[in-house]
Amino acid sequence: MVKAPVEEHPKAAFGWAARDSSGLLSPFNFSRRETGEKDVRFKVLYCGICHSDLHVVKNEWGNTVYPVVPGHELVGIVTEVGTKVQKFKTGDKVGVGCLVGACHSCNNCANDLENYCSKVIFTYGGSKYHDGTTTYGGYSDTMVADEHYIVRIPDNVPLDASAPLLCAGITVYSPLRYFGFDKPGLNIGVVGLGGLGHVAVKFAKAMGVKVTVISTSPNKKKEAIDHLGADSFLVSTDQDQMLAAMGTLDGIVDTVSAVHPLPTLIGLLKSHAKLVMVGAPDKPLELPAFPLLLGRKTVAGSCIGGMKETQEMIDFAAKHNITADIEVIPIDYVNTAMDRLAKGDVKYRFVIDIGKTLKC
Repeated sequence: MVKAPVEEHPKAAFGWAARDSSGLLSPFNFSRRETGEKDVRFKVLYCGICHSDLHVVKNEWGNTVYPVVPGHELVGIVTEVGTKVQKFKTGDKVGVGCLVGACHSCNNCANDLENYCSKVIFTYGGSKYHDGTTTYGGYSDTMVADEHYIVRIPDNVPLDASAPLLCAGITVYSPLRYFGFDKPGLNIGVVGLGGLGHVAVKFAKAMGVKVTVISTSPNKKKEAIDHLGADSFLVSTDQDQMLAAMGTLDGIVDTVSAVHPLPTLIGLLKSHAKLVMVGAPDKPLELPAFPLLLGRKTVAGSCIGGMKETQEMIDFAAKHNITADIEVIPIDYVNTAMDRLAKGDVKYRFVIDIGKTLKC
């Protein structure tokens, strides 16, 4: 007999969940496991709202298992550690990103790429943990995870503004490093100035590269250059601007999660350069071959990062004072925030104040 979420484990938990594809979130009682010998339990204080949360609660990717408690950008304070935990203690500032498990025996896991493990266990959305129970995310009062999947938050980094780095931050940091977009003097394009894009600009600038922001919104130019420090700005719908910039970029990180044309972006690349997709549109994008052939260009993808790289990213952010630009909200505003997120009406990441506003 299948147990109800509130009966699966001995530790009571409380959060907000969506029950169907309307995506409407409401209070939800469930449970979390006991603290195992290698587990870290922490009180969730803040949780960022990722665009993935919106896709999942509305089942726009077609794989949601309801009820679903979203949230994979959660941070807080350790309240309990297992007997064999070595890296954390009670009172530490910690976080959990997109992953809470993997097989630890495949080639990807052996190379600190748990995010690409075929048996990866995501923090929420229908993933099953090793014990067969459903995982629930950070729109909740407490979290427990194996210490391998716990990220230490440096003391000089504010918890609220660091929460989005656990998804948005690693999502852009990883391709900047892996594809060699971190070499000083390169000219790297960032498509989209939203939750991912604004953090991508900050990381790229801290790595010493020139940054060109590419957006459909001309009114974002001042923000991109004056506030975020971008070196130049292109309006992607302005044919003259795009034509003048053809062949000038050493690489592009495309953060847009809506359907959009790729050929003009590919045209901005120098020969042998790469366009890396990190956004996840809910419909297929068209990819003509000729723009790739003429210049031996590459379209690639990148999905978050492994745990070693995620900790490296947080430490880099602490060193360079990089945080997300956020709007902190109470939990009872979350459905309005989702509606605003769908319209792009946020600058640049909603963060739920779980600690002060989530009440049973």
